Amino acid sequence: MFYQCMRQVNLRSLIQNLPDSSGVDIPDATVTGIVLDSRQVKPGDVFVALVGENSDGHQYIDNAVDRGAVAVVGTQTITNLDVPYFKVKDGRYALAQISAAFYDFPTRKLTVIGVTGTDGKTTTSNLIYHILQRAGIRAGMISTVNAQIGEKILDTGFHVTTPEAPDVQRYLAEMVAAGITHVVLEATSHGLDQQRVAACDIDLSVVTNITHEHLDYHGSYEAYQAAKGRLFTELAVTQQKEHGNPRLAVLNVDDVSFDYLLDLVKHLSPEIRVVTYGLGTSADVRGVEILSHSAGLQFSAIVNGSQMQFVSNLVGNYNVSNCLASIAATVVGLGVESHFAQEAIATMEGIPGRMEVIAKGQGFLAIVDFAHTPNALQNALKTAKQLTSGRVIAVFGSAGLRDRQKRRIMAEISAEMADLTVLTAEDPRTESLGGILSEMADGAVSQGGVENQTFWRVPDRGNAIRFAIGLAKPGDVVISCGKGHEQSMCFGEVEYPWDDRTAMDAALSEFLGIKGPQMPYLPTQSE
Repeated sequence: MFYQCMRQVNLRSLIQNLPDSSGVDIPDATVTGIVLDSRQVKPGDVFVALVGENSDGHQYIDNAVDRGAVAVVGTQTITNLDVPYFKVKDGRYALAQISAAFYDFPTRKLTVIGVTGTDGKTTTSNLIYHILQRAGIRAGMISTVNAQIGEKILDTGFHVTTPEAPDVQRYLAEMVAAGITHVVLEATSHGLDQQRVAACDIDLSVVTNITHEHLDYHGSYEAYQAAKGRLFTELAVTQQKEHGNPRLAVLNVDDVSFDYLLDLVKHLSPEIRVVTYGLGTSADVRGVEILSHSAGLQFSAIVNGSQMQFVSNLVGNYNVSNCLASIAATVVGLGVESHFAQEAIATMEGIPGRMEVIAKGQGFLAIVDFAHTPNALQNALKTAKQLTSGRVIAVFGSAGLRDRQKRRIMAEISAEMADLTVLTAEDPRTESLGGILSEMADGAVSQGGVENQTFWRVPDRGNAIRFAIGLAKPGDVVISCGKGHEQSMCFGEVEYPWDDRTAMDAALSEFLGIKGPQMPYLPTQSE
């Protein structure tokens, strides 16, 4: 927050960047911050009132003014305020625009690589970031896990989504101040739909895949796909930069989204180049000769007509696609020498909570993975089966107040692919955990699952992991999916500290009778 506290911008110069601001009398005032939560307003801030799923910021305007807001932006007609009020058509777009203006449009001084997709965003973002660093390029990264600004690493929140626009622009401004020239920006569908990365002047847009997820929010796959597509429409509106505009779309030929995104890009601007990647023969960057094992990957990539060998610490064939996307963005898109990509991919350690092995000396493999979508779970279980000649024991749940359709689908996948399945909690929020598990159990039964023989319901996640470990025999794999690196779990409206890796460590330590961490507390522990 130090950088924001140092900023002081004239209100008049700020508002001139606001859509629909003409004709409003603007006083000569000093702005010290942009805020969308009235409880965080400090004297000198501009408060942007947003209408969300569960609250309306316009109801808190008086509170924001009382706390010292010098101006308010909103979408409703408001009169008789003691400070200037600016009515706009789209509050979130306005928030992004004035946030960028407040920080002096940092992305106009950066090359911005945006990465989106259902699964693999964080891994691909990290791969691109490491390749750029290996090539000697001063790069930063804003992911759903953290923001990396030089040697500084900032946590971006409990749950995985793109930070709000003021935070994104603040991170970007800090990068410019630190001398960074390139930034990798991970963009979720919520972040794109809510304009959190608007005014980010995207230069390269990369997609991993677009599969079944977040239909609770978007309403349909088509709407979800369109939200992801916004990252590519940004290529056409990015302003000219002194250091040049790559304007590159990196598309996955193997994914169902390919035709849609290719058609979208073709109709945006003739200046946008397209580079494709995948295993298909038509791909510009193509993966061949893939060998997967418990220690990582070996594969070849055909790039610009030449075949290069790659090794990676990442586990699972699906990570070949993530590697190919990073090669397409850097080697083909930015002209990075290919040996830097080889070196970076070979030396990058695994991503926290992504197929992360927890080893305590047990006679079976224990893994924590973030797989929380049908496609990701399928890939995780496929990888787990490749790592052992024994059984695969899967532990996972499905979030409350989220895409309801995937609950049954994920249970069906596990019933087909895992030998044993333990259904448990994953952020039930205000929904009935028992109801969620019942829907999942129905999915398992539909694919031949037999309760208390091939699958079980264990509401408490810590007990579920303990139970799965108790089922394991030498040579088996126990894989806990859905939480990965996340640091909390939501019951009702309360976030309880939770880390699947700590829970797995604790359960293994108990099983082995050795010293280890305490199992994190959840309100379901007695169930």
